[in-house]
Amino acid sequence: MPPVNLIGLLPSELEALARDLGTPAYRGRQLATWLYRKGVLDREAMTDLPKEFRERLTEVATLALPAVERVIASQDGSRKLILRLHDGGRIHAVLMPDEDRQTLCLSTQVGCGFACAFCHTGTMGLERNLTADEIVAQLLIANAELPEGLRVTHLVFMGMGEPLANYASTVKAIRIFTDTRHGFGYSPRRITVSTVGLVTGIEKLAREDLGVNLAISLHATTDAIRERLMPVNRSWKLEALLAAVRKFPLPTRRRVFFEYVMLDQVNSSLEDAHRLARLLRGVRAKVNLIPFNDWEGSEFRRPPLSTILAFQSVLLNAGITTTVRWSKGEDIGAACGQLSEVAEVRAAAGGSR
Repeated sequence: MPPVNLIGLLPSELEALARDLGTPAYRGRQLATWLYRKGVLDREAMTDLPKEFRERLTEVATLALPAVERVIASQDGSRKLILRLHDGGRIHAVLMPDEDRQTLCLSTQVGCGFACAFCHTGTMGLERNLTADEIVAQLLIANAELPEGLRVTHLVFMGMGEPLANYASTVKAIRIFTDTRHGFGYSPRRITVSTVGLVTGIEKLAREDLGVNLAISLHATTDAIRERLMPVNRSWKLEALLAAVRKFPLPTRRRVFFEYVMLDQVNSSLEDAHRLARLLRGVRAKVNLIPFNDWEGSEFRRPPLSTILAFQSVLLNAGITTTVRWSKGEDIGAACGQLSEVAEVRAAAGGSR
């Protein structure tokens, strides 16, 4: 069997590995602390681990990260990390600074198979799922990119791919991120999982008791328009999707996020705004209106600012918390819906290292 990658193993799995190698379980916990809390990947630097244990680890396990192929910097301070995987596939992770926050947008698949009409990533198709270690590695790499003393504060599963279509790896990565004793120790409040609306995945996630935030890529207020924009709506209509959302367990004072890309002459009318308010009645919701981020070959356009603000006003008047989210990294092809191989090539002209 090929060596197991230590990155992406739960602390409990590292304990089991330690026992299998003839050492006490607590050595596995120490190893987890070095990897996840301290971000140390050099076995020789793990000075509280016995030399014999470190040598045995070298024989049966590896510490492998994707290669950082390129880092592209945006004028707004965002950075797109282009990572090459062991099989040659490429994924993107995006670091987005905002005052005292450092948010990392994580990918869960190489490409995406859901073909949302407004999303450039969807034009790639799906190549494969990421493994848990490839998801966790994005955080380790991002933290290493930050200046000393800073680390990623918030995690959003909004990069390449559909997290709930790569369910097992996504949940395993979240458990490593939120392990408070020997994992990264992130509060679930600081982690958001976004989905195109896989109802069975939402229902399954609700039973995991992870406590993370849920974001729904909604983007339309009728089944007809949503099916045009998002083929997934043929499997789960709006009624079924919102029924699953209403059953999703929300901690006190938490809301479900609804992402709504604003497309001129498609989903941005005042009638759409009033329909959206009715759809979300009784849901503890926050709506993020996302002005469309252009990409070459797209049939869509961003509505005028006056249209966006009028849409927002309808929702605010209905008592729904609503923000206009101007995406970071648009100039480097790192904004919402822009992550793709073509966007990477186009953005490279803007400056990279």
